[in-house]
Parts: sequence; structure tokens; C-alpha cells
Amino acid sequence: MMDSHADVAPFVIDPRGRDVLGEAALIRAIGPVALVEMPGGVQAWAVSDQRLLRRLLVDPRVSKDAYRHWPAWINGEIPPDWPLFAWVAVRNMLTAYGPDHRRLRGLIAGAFTVRRIADLRPRIEVITADLLNELAGLPPGRPVDLRERYAYQLPIRVICELFGISDKGTREEVSRCVDALFNIGKSPEETAAAFPRLQRILRELVAEKRERPGDDLSSALIAARDDEAPPLSEDELVDTLALFVSAGHETTVNLLGNAIVALLTHPGQLGRVHAGDVTWEDVIEETLRHQPPVPNLPLRFAVEDIGIGDGVTLRAGDAILACYGAAGRDPLVHGPDADRFDVARSVKDHLAFGHGVHHCLGAPLARLEAAIALPALFERYPDLTLAAEPGELLPLESFVSNGYRALPVRLAP
Repeated sequence: MMDSHADVAPFVIDPRGRDVLGEAALIRAIGPVALVEMPGGVQAWAVSDQRLLRRLLVDPRVSKDAYRHWPAWINGEIPPDWPLFAWVAVRNMLTAYGPDHRRLRGLIAGAFTVRRIADLRPRIEVITADLLNELAGLPPGRPVDLRERYAYQLPIRVICELFGISDKGTREEVSRCVDALFNIGKSPEETAAAFPRLQRILRELVAEKRERPGDDLSSALIAARDDEAPPLSEDELVDTLALFVSAGHETTVNLLGNAIVALLTHPGQLGRVHAGDVTWEDVIEETLRHQPPVPNLPLRFAVEDIGIGDGVTLRAGDAILACYGAAGRDPLVHGPDADRFDVARSVKDHLAFGHGVHHCLGAPLARLEAAIALPALFERYPDLTLAAEPGELLPLESFVSNGYRALPVRLAP
């Protein structure tokens, strides 16, 4: 869809993400930026050089607003069944630009405060203990899917409690919608239906919280929205809730799962954690660098022509794919062993939560959940082992979400 680059053969990304970080290395080998083809034949510039990506993420000439700055979107070339449609169509701070973004983020930041997150610690600890007790009650000796039973359950319970989603059926429906939005290599029909369904659920939640507000973030956002001048539109409010419920769940699931697999496949490094040579914070940051939960984040757009050197120019209207997975393993930043998992690594720099004005507001919550859940798991089960060979663990069907479909382990108290 970018005629100005018709003479460049794009790298075709596997939408099912069967080797998402292997592809990241191939994209990085092409150069700091590489033309790639995403599902549906949609092309974008993939930025894998960490320093260049960091620079572009704060460049005012780079936008996330497709409605203003992506000709393919404006001209109706992107169909509603495009697997990444919801990532571009939403009206919230994820896709806002300039004053619109400052307005939306300022409102959200006022409700999603550091203190509110810190106050969640006791509740996260209780949920973690409950999940570990549930694991202890399972039949001994049988493999357990730790993703389904632990890594998945903790974030969805925390985020739903935070936003006042108390009904179990609603929580499960939200989970299914979020899974479909991130696992874009699965059924296109399922992906296309997921976001409208999630919006309907959240509209019902907004109506309920307006009628009966509670001590939850949904009620706080509704109150802030109604007091704002000018107020958020109803679509902006619903899509903001959708952003927090989805990103606040899926990314933490992957962070926990990826950290657990990394430690179980690197027992020497787990030993260093137990010995106190390194901290759980070191484990979390190295996991975020080495196996980021979101390896590729769609999409940004050049507002005007941007020269980036080596004769390459991003033309106004070009789509840009932020390759956090490739940047996290950039050898120019992390040395020749950038592909190695090393909890004692001195340079912990990564972009797993983004950078600049769009840096993830939920990053402190994800880190807090991991800082509670990981040590609790390995203290309860110090002899935890995988119940499958590492090569048998199947990745999620997505190039946007980096994690495992299942995490079979054997529990040894």
C-alpha cells in the first residue's frame, strides 16, 4: 500500500509468530529500518535499532493517529476484518497524537496514580497466595499448566478487580476478547468480532458504574470524564477502558510466563537469585529485554518526511512498526551476547514498555505483580520443573504478543 517503496522487496512477517524473535533478528540484519509486510499485504517500516527507535518514539513528526496521518486508513483501504484493525481504530491515548494525547493521558494519569497501584500490593499478595493454594490442592505428580492456573489468573483477577468487573462470567468473556485481539494469527473472524464485543461489555460496565459507582478505576474514570472540560466522548471512555483491561492483562501474563520459562531453562541463574547474588527486579528487567511481552507494536505514522540516514527516508503517511523485541537484543547496545538471557547483565536498557509520551502507564502495575508472583512461586515450589522440553512449548499465534500457549510444569513442594 506504499507505492513510493514499490521497488523494495518487503520482509514478510509471519502473522502466526512461530519464531517472532528469530524474525526480529532477520529484520535487524536488514538494517536499522526494514520494509515489512504484515497481514493483509499492509506494509510498514520496521524499526529495530534501539537508539533510532528511541529517537523516533519521541519525535513529534511521528504520530499514532491513523485517522489523521495514515492515508491507507483515511482512504478506506484497510478493511474491518484486517487482523490489526482494532489496534488502529480505537479512540484512546494509545492512538492519540499531540494535544489529544495530552488531554487523554492527563485524565487517565490523574486516576491511575502511583498510590493507587501501591495500594494494590496487599490484594495482589492475597490473590497470589490463593492461586498457590489452589495449585497445592491439585492431584500430585500430574503436569500442571502454569500459564492457565497461575500466570493467566493473577493479572486478569487484579485488572478486573481494579476496574470493578466482579462477575465471573463477564471476566471470562473479557479474557476471551483480549486473547483474540492479541492472538492475531488465529481465526480472522474471531479477531474481527472480539473488539466490538469487548466494547459492548464495557459500555454495559460504564452504564452500571454510572448507576452504582464504586471504589474502582472505572468509576474514577467516569467521574473524571464527566468533570472534564471538554469531556471525553463516550467512545474515548470505552476505548480507554478497553486499553487498560487488555494491555493490563495480556502483557503481564506473558511477562510472568516468559520469566518462569527463562529461569527453569537457566537453573544456574535461578540459583543466583536464590543465593541473593541478583534480585527479582534483575530477573524482571532481563525478561522484559530478552523476551518482551509485546515484541512488535502497531502502528505509528510519519507526519512528514523523516530522513534517518543511509539514504533512507520515511515518507509522510508511511506506517511504522516499533520492534521492541529486536531492539531489546540490539548488539550495538547489549553487546555480542545480546541474545543470551543473563540476569546479571550490567546494561538493563530496554523499550518493552515503550518510551516517551506513550510509555505504558501500567508498567508499574506489571512490575509489581511480577515482583510478588515470581518469588512467591519459586519459594513455594523451589524444585519446580518443566513437564516438556523447551522446544515443545508452543508460542502464541501472534507477532504482536510474545508468550506460550501453555506452560506445563511439575510441582514439587
